Amino acid sequence: MGHLILLFLLFLAPVFADGGSQKSTQNLCSNDVSHKRQKRDWIWNQMHIKEEIDTPLPHHVGKITSSVRNNNAKYIIKGEYANTIFKVEETSGDVYAFERLDREKKAEYELTALIIDRTNNRSLEQPSKFIIKVYDINDNAPVFVQKVFNGSVPEMSPVGTSVTKVTAVDADDPTVSGHATVTYEVTTGSEYFTIDDSGVIYTKEPNLDRETKSTYEIVVRAKDAPGFSGDSSTATVIITLSDINDNFPVFKHSSFHFKVPENISVGGEVGRVKVEDIDEPQHRNTRYSFIQGEFRDTFDIVANPYTNEGIFRPKKPLDFETVSEYRFSIEATDPTINLRHFKPGNPRSISTVTIEVTDVDEPPVFTRLPYEFKVRENHAEVKTLGSVHAEDPDAAKRKIRYIQRRASPSGDYVRVSNNGVIQLPKPLDREFSSSYNITVAAVEILEDGRLSDRESHAHVHVIVDDVNDNAPELVSPEEPRVCENAAPGKVIVRISAVDKDETSPRGFFRYSLATEDSNFSLIENYDNTANITVKYGQFNRELAKFHYLPVLISDNGDPDLTSTNTLVISVCKCNEEGNFTFCEERAKQVGVSIQALVAIFICIFTIIVIVLLILLRKRHKKDLSGLGRSVAEIHEQLVTYDEEGGGEMDTTSYDVSVLNSVRKNGLKAEAAPSPYAQVQKPAGNIPPGAGGMEMMIEVKKDEADNDRDLLPYDTLHIYGYEGAESIAESLSSLGSGSSDSDIDYDFLNDWGPRFKMLAELYGSEPSEDFVY
Repeated sequence: MGHLILLFLLFLAPVFADGGSQKSTQNLCSNDVSHKRQKRDWIWNQMHIKEEIDTPLPHHVGKITSSVRNNNAKYIIKGEYANTIFKVEETSGDVYAFERLDREKKAEYELTALIIDRTNNRSLEQPSKFIIKVYDINDNAPVFVQKVFNGSVPEMSPVGTSVTKVTAVDADDPTVSGHATVTYEVTTGSEYFTIDDSGVIYTKEPNLDRETKSTYEIVVRAKDAPGFSGDSSTATVIITLSDINDNFPVFKHSSFHFKVPENISVGGEVGRVKVEDIDEPQHRNTRYSFIQGEFRDTFDIVANPYTNEGIFRPKKPLDFETVSEYRFSIEATDPTINLRHFKPGNPRSISTVTIEVTDVDEPPVFTRLPYEFKVRENHAEVKTLGSVHAEDPDAAKRKIRYIQRRASPSGDYVRVSNNGVIQLPKPLDREFSSSYNITVAAVEILEDGRLSDRESHAHVHVIVDDVNDNAPELVSPEEPRVCENAAPGKVIVRISAVDKDETSPRGFFRYSLATEDSNFSLIENYDNTANITVKYGQFNRELAKFHYLPVLISDNGDPDLTSTNTLVISVCKCNEEGNFTFCEERAKQVGVSIQALVAIFICIFTIIVIVLLILLRKRHKKDLSGLGRSVAEIHEQLVTYDEEGGGEMDTTSYDVSVLNSVRKNGLKAEAAPSPYAQVQKPAGNIPPGAGGMEMMIEVKKDEADNDRDLLPYDTLHIYGYEGAESIAESLSSLGSGSSDSDIDYDFLNDWGPRFKMLAELYGSEPSEDFVY
């Protein structure tokens, strides 16, 4: 406390000096009329106090004072923890702490000092802030930032390899020497690891083997710097040794035995050998090698990267009848092992492997694949092409039967006999197919005569060599045309040809005209095409609208074949620019398929049946109607007959027997009852014969034309039947309904004068001259 008192006195010395000068100034100015008050200053400084003082409370902190000389002056403090932890004596200005202070909780406090007049609470000086600082004592031990730390280091690391770092903190003031300095030491596990003053842990043992011990748990202590007393704290550090590849694989067994059928596929799995490697899986890299035996070309052994097992696979087909057992030795090694940590004295890991091949009933085996034969097309003499052959690979050596399974193209073109002979039932046509394929199955014949269910297949390919047996054909151009005024040399069309046979290597097609007696020429282009040109020009369309030009085409085969093809050329009218303006269309031959012809015939037959049924139905109705005709129906075959060009079909619709009876019997007209109207007899008797009949018809016509009470004349039977075969049907109004106004009869105006009256009656614009 001595140095604090000394500092306090030093701070107060200038204040006292200043106070004396202020008093002098006050005396000098006391006679001043204004009596102005001089500014006063606080005469105290920053205060200090130690933390955790163990003397009785309160603890004196310091003293605040002012140059104000007033008996009524009072000191007060405000601010942080004022009048709670810190209090001031009102008259003296002494500041006291009423609680023990902890610097680690709060290192300084900021307060405000005031001096006021007791009587009126007026401030005698301006308020001023001051700070109370808490001095540190070394009362805190270092504390680790976490209770457990983790670290890792590769196994077999050299001494001094860094593992991890631990951290402890001290809450004391680091500016005070030694208060916050931390030191570390390993209390448990110090024989394997060490630690420096910065908290870094290092290896101390050079041969830390993960396979012996993979995890270490050590205890580290943190305490104050040497020479300072205080508590300490501890933390646990878990150190894991990471694996390195420092161990060789070892076979689990000294020998392995496998059984495998002889029909195992190449690359299939025969068996697995297992090894032990105490390294981590990611560091296992076992390799297997053959060291004894002569079967390296038969088997291969590959390491599984996940299980580290060695997998045996055959590199070629196995045959029990040839080799029934394989025996060899293998060695397991690891080429990626870290030789720096290689442990001398490790024995080589060698194991013996025995692979036993078991017999299975295998299907027959063809001696060669595939089979290919050649034959000339249309060669009738060739019946046998060759044969296929298969053998039983088993020791039984059973007989073989051959069966045809598939054919392309389908059909009986190529056969195979039971003993494997390939035969041709008929000559082959290359234009139908250039090659024929069949699949032949070889099946073993069992001892009881049945066929085995196991079979093998062979592909037989028959190639048909071409024979020049098809003449070339003209590729028809699109309707060749020529202008009637075409000039000589004008190219009309370029023609080409196709040949079903193979293209001859000796040259192109040859073109020529069958006759030179034409107005056309042929010029070869020597590229399998030719041009047809105009020879003389000036065609006469009046004489011939089409010209038929025969063209000969040869194929240069051996022997060569020639065909005659007719080219139909149309002669057309052209304008001055030579463009076609009019050409007659020639009939085109349209090919119809068999299916289309069958469909057409079916349709025709159906139509014929329907027509016959309709005729039979009409005939049946006619028979029935003839039995029960009424008088009105009979009378509708009228006596009055004014047929105008009815035709032959109309004569079948009239019963002229009534008229004949009138003529023969001399009956009078009124004797024939009429349901329509009573007509007057002409004056006098009608003379018999054609003249009398004509006169009676004329009379009836006049009566019908002039009698307005009669029905329209078209009710007569003549119009009831006329036009029955026309698309306009009957013109009689007897069968007309109420909807006549909906029918357009304007077409009657186009039928001539004979239908003028009907047109005027039913047309849309009736004539004004018509009189009923």
